[in-house]
Formats: sequence, C-alpha cells, structure tokens
Amino acid sequence: MAEEYLLGHSPRETQRLVEQAELLAPITRRILLEAGIKPGMRVLDVGTGMGDVALLAAELVGTEGSVLGVDASPLVIRAATQRLASARKNIRFIASDALDLPTDQPFDAIVGRYVLMFLREPVAMLSALCAKLRTGGCIAFHELDWSGARSTPVAPTYDQCCRWAIDALRLGGADPHMGSHLYGAIVRAGYEPPHMHLEAIIGGADDPSGAVTALFRTMFPEAFGATLERHGVATAATIASETLPERMSAEIASLGSVIVGRSEIGLWARRI
Repeated sequence: MAEEYLLGHSPRETQRLVEQAELLAPITRRILLEAGIKPGMRVLDVGTGMGDVALLAAELVGTEGSVLGVDASPLVIRAATQRLASARKNIRFIASDALDLPTDQPFDAIVGRYVLMFLREPVAMLSALCAKLRTGGCIAFHELDWSGARSTPVAPTYDQCCRWAIDALRLGGADPHMGSHLYGAIVRAGYEPPHMHLEAIIGGADDPSGAVTALFRTMFPEAFGATLERHGVATAATIASETLPERMSAEIASLGSVIVGRSEIGLWARRI
C-alpha cells in the first residue's frame, strides 16, 4: 500500500517538513495526550518522515515505552535516524510499508500526521492497521482541512495561496479536506466511534510574518508550484514565489487582517 509522496523528498522539501513540524508540534502533542498516549506504551508512527511525531510520542511514552517510526522512503529514514539518533534511545526507524511491517506483538497505539490525505484508499489503510493494534488499543491521526483557512478583512494574496494549495493537493491526488473526512473513514474501517479535536494557527496584523504565513514560505514553487503549472492553474510568473512571503506579509499588515490557517484536526479511536 506504499504510495509515492506527492511533494517529493528533495532537501528543500525535507527542510520544509522540519520547519512545519516546529509549528505543529504543540497541536500534535495535545492530540496525542488527549488520545491517551502515556508512559510505557509501544507506539507505531506511520509515515514518520523526519521523525517529528515519533519524537513527540517518545517523550510521552518515556523510557519504559518505545516508538517505531516507519516510512516507505529509505532516504527519509536515513535522515530521520541521523537527525534523532542521539535525541531519544526509545525511538527506532525502519524503511518499510507500514502494512508489510512484521510485528511480533501488537502495538498499544498507532499514530500519524498528514499521512492519510496522500493515500488513494485511507479506509483500507486504517482497516489493515487494525491487525497491528491490540484490542482496546488506540489509533490517532492528525490531518488537515484547508477549507478552514481564511482572512478577515480579506487578504487577497493569502486567500489565493490557500486556493492554490487546495488545487495543488487535489490535482496531485491528495485530499485537502482529509481532516473532516477522517471521522467517516475511521467508522468505516471498523473502529469504535472516534473523538475529535480541532485547532488552527492564527495571526494578527501585529505579526504579519508569523506562523500562518510561515506555512507558505517553502510550498511554492517546489512543493505545489510544479503541479499548478502542469495543470494550467498558475504559472511561475503568476505565483512569483521569490517575493511571495514579503508581498503576503505587507498586504496583511496594510489591511490589518487576521489570518487563520487551515484546520488542524485530530481524531482518535479504539480498536473494538
């Protein structure tokens, strides 16, 4: 069930993921805590990428617990291992399709962030992961929904970038609204009725270059721009990525806008 990651694994994209993880860490940590990740647990982090969610989980399970991070890309797994080898002794990384991973015993919890949105059949993945989870164990995912992003008063450049992000993900085969689709996916996969959590990063005119606009800084042109241009949605000249962050920030400041980021949605459920 391994699928190619839409945004690729270039050094620029890898750095974007690290920067993004710093912004999202407090939200993901709250989701994991509410899901019941606690000391002593054995946790599987699916689509671990650079290992940031695995690191959060490792902090919560402590020295008595353990975290296994899996990703289909050997390149990413090597980078995660080198980056976090000295950070936590209770983390291990493996390059593998999560569904092909041999397990000698079921996990207490399975977690992931921004994974299901890139899958053609997320319900099938959730259903298959159930076999790797002990009865009563917890599955917890942090996914996004771009429909929550907005600005007031309207900041045209920011809102346009949000629309471009939705188009790029959709055209690339990803689901830009996976966070809101997650409830139905979990139920169809056979878990108990799930619990949900929603947050959003928000910034005011006094911080126009803050967290919300930072999410866009490396998305264009590499992450999304190529897809938009290939499908005729926008050209490199239209996006003008080299000046995009500055133009966006200046516009937000001049309008006195409050900008809200995409909805960060957490969901957790128990295996029946």
